[in-house]
Amino acid sequence: MSAERDSAVGEQVSDGGRKTAEAARTAAAAGSASAKKAAPARKAPAKKATAQKDTAQKAAAKKSAAKKSAAKKAAAKKAAAKKAVAEKAAPARKSAAKKASGKKAAPAKSSAALKKAPAPRKQVVAPKKATASVPAAPAKTVAAHPQGESRTALVRRARRINRELAEVYPYAHPELDFENPFQLVVATVLSAQTTDLRVNQTTPALFAKYPTPEDLAAANPEEVEEILRPTGFFRAKTKSVIGLSKALVEQFGGEVPGRLEDLVKLPGVGRKTAFVVLGNAFGRPGITVDTHFQRLVRRWKWTDETDPDKIEAAVGALFPKSDWTDLSHHVIWHGRRICHARKPACGACPIAPLCPAYGEGETDPEKAKKLLKYEKAGQPGQRLKPPQAYLDAGGRPAPPLGAG
Repeated sequence: MSAERDSAVGEQVSDGGRKTAEAARTAAAAGSASAKKAAPARKAPAKKATAQKDTAQKAAAKKSAAKKSAAKKAAAKKAAAKKAVAEKAAPARKSAAKKASGKKAAPAKSSAALKKAPAPRKQVVAPKKATASVPAAPAKTVAAHPQGESRTALVRRARRINRELAEVYPYAHPELDFENPFQLVVATVLSAQTTDLRVNQTTPALFAKYPTPEDLAAANPEEVEEILRPTGFFRAKTKSVIGLSKALVEQFGGEVPGRLEDLVKLPGVGRKTAFVVLGNAFGRPGITVDTHFQRLVRRWKWTDETDPDKIEAAVGALFPKSDWTDLSHHVIWHGRRICHARKPACGACPIAPLCPAYGEGETDPEKAKKLLKYEKAGQPGQRLKPPQAYLDAGGRPAPPLGAG
């Protein structure tokens, strides 16, 4: 009985344990199923977070790529701008190098060679001693264009040119024949639109017939016109010389006044004529601004003015007043003999190193010599009765009207 109970109990225990194990397995299975069901729910937020993270990373990557692309484009534009500037600057550097050396430069082997400055040129000056013969051809080294030249530099250059011309033309003088102020004022009025040579060949007959202002004031205009015909514009000139003679008689007692304000009141007399008379008949300084003077002072960049009165003021400010009369002679003589209007004889010019217009004319020395005039070419001057200093320097007097 007891064995059977024990056996029954054992069975019961055994069965109870199996049931308990089965229940545990069932519970585990249910929990596993429950976990499986819950897993997708947990995975869904995780996947969503991962997707958002990937999107943000992609956006950041795109933004970074855009920044890099913009930086590359900016760098490319900057490089292109630098290249353009370098290409523009290259011709200027080449031009400056060619001007500085005067020759085609060989390609540089290193950057150090490019920085090496060219050797300074040797300045060539005009001959120290001048004669009436043809001057020696100067070297082709010339002054730089005076663009941006300071006032001090301009004054120094202008005065040096005048000193050089004084050595070349030590015998310079007014190229009109005259024996008194009356003859000089009449000759100067007649010199308009013609050469001094033609006036000098014409006035001997005029002054022989009408030696004083009183004589010319009472002259028959037709007779005066016939004498003055070779000078051109003879009717207008006849009216002027007869009119100024009458003014001299009526207003100044037959004497030529020695003041600028009085001279310019005479018919046919302007500032140019007045300064010729004042400087050469009365010894009072004045600048004679004729066509030669105007052309040369602009060519030498002393002034850019075109009005004679403004030219007179501008040039006069560069020199002492005591130099004005001789300066006028030097400039006018140079314009008539060497620095011609159409074809200057640059190759025979003694002041070529100081002239910013060098090269406008003939630069070959031999060809330039053929362009020289008057005593510089061994030919007669313009005066029939020149000063002795001119004759001593080798100058020759002009022939009278109708001779040769």
